[in-house]
Order: sequence, then C-alpha cells, then structure tokens
Amino acid sequence: MNILGISAYYHDSSAALLVGNTVVAAAQEERFTRIKHDNSFPANACKYCLDESGLTINEIDVVVFYEKPFIKFERILVSSIASFPKSLRMFFRIMPIWLKEKLNMRRLICRELKAVFGDRPKHIKFIDHHLCHAAFAYSASGYDNADILIVDAVGEWATISIMKADGAKIEALTEQRFPDSIGLLYSSFTQFLGFKVNSDEYKVMGLAPYGEKDSHQTQEYIKLIKEIIIRNDNVFPQLNLSYFSFQYGDRMIREKKWEQLFEIPMRQPTGELEQSHKNLALAIQIVTEDLLHGILEYLKANSTSDSFCICGGVALNCAANGAMLSKDIYSNIYVPFAPGDCGCSIGAALAYSILINCKTKYQISPYLGPEYSDNEIEKYLIESDLNYSICGDEQDLCCRTAQLIADGSIIGWFQGRMELGPRALGNRSILADARNPEMKDMVNSRIKFREAFRPFAPSVMEEYADSYFAGCIKSPYMMFTYPVTTKMLPATTHIDGTARVQTVCESDNPKYYNLLRTFKALTGCPAILNTSFNVMGEPIVCTPSDAIATFKKSGLDYLVIGNFIVKK
Repeated sequence: MNILGISAYYHDSSAALLVGNTVVAAAQEERFTRIKHDNSFPANACKYCLDESGLTINEIDVVVFYEKPFIKFERILVSSIASFPKSLRMFFRIMPIWLKEKLNMRRLICRELKAVFGDRPKHIKFIDHHLCHAAFAYSASGYDNADILIVDAVGEWATISIMKADGAKIEALTEQRFPDSIGLLYSSFTQFLGFKVNSDEYKVMGLAPYGEKDSHQTQEYIKLIKEIIIRNDNVFPQLNLSYFSFQYGDRMIREKKWEQLFEIPMRQPTGELEQSHKNLALAIQIVTEDLLHGILEYLKANSTSDSFCICGGVALNCAANGAMLSKDIYSNIYVPFAPGDCGCSIGAALAYSILINCKTKYQISPYLGPEYSDNEIEKYLIESDLNYSICGDEQDLCCRTAQLIADGSIIGWFQGRMELGPRALGNRSILADARNPEMKDMVNSRIKFREAFRPFAPSVMEEYADSYFAGCIKSPYMMFTYPVTTKMLPATTHIDGTARVQTVCESDNPKYYNLLRTFKALTGCPAILNTSFNVMGEPIVCTPSDAIATFKKSGLDYLVIGNFIVKK
C-alpha cells in the first residue's frame, strides 16, 4: 500500500510517503519555501515525495491527514463560547476561515493536490493528532510493547495522552484536555521572556542553566508557578486560566498579571537578558521536569512494560528528556527524530497502516529528504564562480575535512539525503572542533548570528559515548542531555555541565561516521561540534543553492559539499 501522510495548517508542515513497510521520503515544507516553520499546504514536499518514489498521484492508495478537523472545530467553538465575550474578536476572525475551507478539509486537500499533480487522490482519511504522534514514536522505536506519552500544546482536544502499545495495537488510556496544557504553559513563559511562541521554546531551555537554582528569586518563581499559575493536585496539572489569554485571543498570557506576580516587566524581543529572566527560565524548566516526572511515575505504577516512548512538541525538550532518563524509571526510553508536528506526516501514514495492516514493524530513517549528485552540485559551484577542489574518494574527503576542523576551520557539511526534523544529524551540518574553548562563541557570532547563550551539540562515535558522557550509550537524534565527564569538549559543554549528545554509528550514517573516525585518528578525540546548517531565522539548507548562499553570507571557512571542498 502507498500512503501519503500530510501535516499542515498549524506549523512545520510536512509530507511523507510510506510504500509498503518503508518510509521512502519525507520533508518539511520550510526547506523548499525557505520560510521557517512554514504552515502552508506542503505542496513542494508532496511533489518531492512522489518524485523521489517515481509514483504518480493515481498510484497513491490513500492520503492521510494528521488531525480530525471537525473535532478540532468543536474545540475552537466550545472554547470560544466558554470565554465569550472575550473571544468575540478571535471568533469573527477565524470563523470565516473555518466555514469557508477548513471544515471541508477533504475538498481543500483535493484542490491543493490537483494543483500540484493535475489530478485528485483516490481516498483521503483523517487520523487523530495524538495517535499520529504515538504511531510514529512506537513504530520507530522497534519495541514490541511500550507505554506512550504524548505531550504538546494541543491536538484536537487532547494536550496530554497516555497510551499503551502491544504488538500492532495502540490503545488510548487517558488524556488531559484543552485548555490545561504543559505545552501551552511552557510556551506562555516563552512569550513572557520575549521569545517567539511555537518557535523559540528551545531558547528558554538553553537559557535555563544560566539561572541560579539556589537563589531566593528562582525558588520563589518555582513556588509561584506551582501554587498560583498551576494546580497540580492530580496526575495532570491544571492552569489558572485567569493568568492566560490563549483560549480567547492571539496572546498567550495576561501580561499585566504576570508582571505583578513575578515583579518583573515582560521582556521585549530585543531587550537585555537579565538574571531575573534566566532565573524564570530555570524555574519553568524545573517545574516542567517535575510535572513530566510525576506523569512518568504514574505510567510506570500502572504498567508492566519496561519500555517508554514520548512524542509531541514537549518531547523536543532534551533537558527534560535527560532528567527523565536519569530517574531510571524505565529501562528503555525512546524519542523519535521528529517528535513535533513535522513528524506527524510520517505518523499519519503509519497510524493508518497500523489500523489497516495490523503491523508495526517499519523501516524508518531520519535521512528522508533530497540528495544531489556530484554532477548536479558541480553545476551549482560553477554557476556561483566558487573556488573549489575535487577529492579523490570518500576517505580523501574525510581526511581533508578532519584536518581542516583540527586546524580550527568552521565547515559547512552538505552530504547525502537531508534530515527530517529540527536537528542536523550529520548531512546538513555546520562542523567545528569541540576541543576549542573559543569555538562556541565563534560559531554563534560569526556563523549563526544568534544569542551567545545558545549551546551546541557534540557528535560522538557511539562506542566512545559513555567515556565522555555519563550514562550515554545510544542517542542518535540529540533528544537527551547527559552530564559531560571530560574537559576535552568545552565548545559543546553547556554551562550546567551537560551536552545534547548525538551518537553516531557506522550503519546509520557511514560517511559521517567515517569523518568522526578519521578525526579521532588525527586528534585522539572521537567527537566534533555539530549544529544545523543555517543562520538564525532560516530553515536548515536543503539544496546546493541554499548551502552556497549560506556559505557566502556567513563566516564559514569552507563548504564541503558532495565530493568538493569550497574555500572562500
């Protein structure tokens, strides 16, 4: 069966194609449009998926959408009525959109696909949003059974879902419903701290370690959150809605009430980051970790499984994931490479396949995007009038690149198929020497043009991971933080002594592993700094043209693209 999964119209739109038991292609729309977190219909991603597979739209058995529009509309309608008259302005703004198009999502999808392919799909199905997350996490984990936790801002109604998977059966056990939401709670603090909602939550996570945990202010913030902002007398926290406005408006919070409660003004996006902001970031991070820990203990107390999957936008909080891992509640914890909404296109296809075919064993890799031949790449290089050299073979490429990194150069690394998800996993990466204590500031200021507090991840050969990071055995997707046990990697060690680790094995990414192995042979160090190949505000590069443009406008020293090394 050929299944096209689609995620669209909220943020991070994407498309994925499942052929039989293999996900053959998947991509985010932002990579083609160059609009970060693009929420439009993923026309380019759909076209790429079918082009990659060689299939036509008539050969697609079913198109599966990642949520149920009527249930989502019910939530919007009920919430608007509940908060009337405050919701009146939002109601009149969004109702025409829903009544005109979104309530007839089937027709809208047909129209969009016909515009791309010249024909309509055979069938369109709709799958519950949290089931999409669950199907992706469980299928990708390889577990025979597992407890599943989905935590995000909101699906149709659910904000937290607890599910149980056994064989080909995924059963929903309980859920928390909108407006109570850990995801919306964290996003509210994201907004109060001057960052962008549904985009910059990771900045709050990165800022948190700069807070002073034992200070009176931080402890007071934690107390205020736990006693005023939320009520946590059950498994799931409940929000004090008098402090929030997302249920009836475009803003997340009632700013004046927050300012009075925390005794600091709401930070403006360009404002200075004061110690109070860092302490507040730490406070909400601690509260979030405590809430997730409580839910995890509840799950384990009511389960016999030793395996656990977490998915949804909150699962991108790798510090919280690391904290859960350290509690040693489950023997196996899995977070997929795209736990947010961009992974729901894969999840939608998998969920439908599980329901129809009653199987959960699928071949799923993060390297699902476009790739380019050396002939294609060289055409771009010639057109751009760049100074480049050609490597003899892969080993020559890795030797020369490893030497450049060891010499202090910062490298744009463009190889193979593009990754799906928010993390660069060694195919669309910026690489540098993690041993250099100045490298973190150099990459942030010269290359990424971003805030100085933002950390970088180390990529390490899997077999050496536990020698450098406490308790780290396998972490291929940068979804967990681990304590760093060496002073060898200052550029990728965060201020709290942890790192968001990517372990690399030869079977997952042979060329990237070879580069790490070559770097170790040269320097004795099996790890390098790895960050996404983009600058602040832009998506990760997709095409050779994207890579060249980013190379030209940033402080990158070299571009290693295909079998070519480009020097400025």
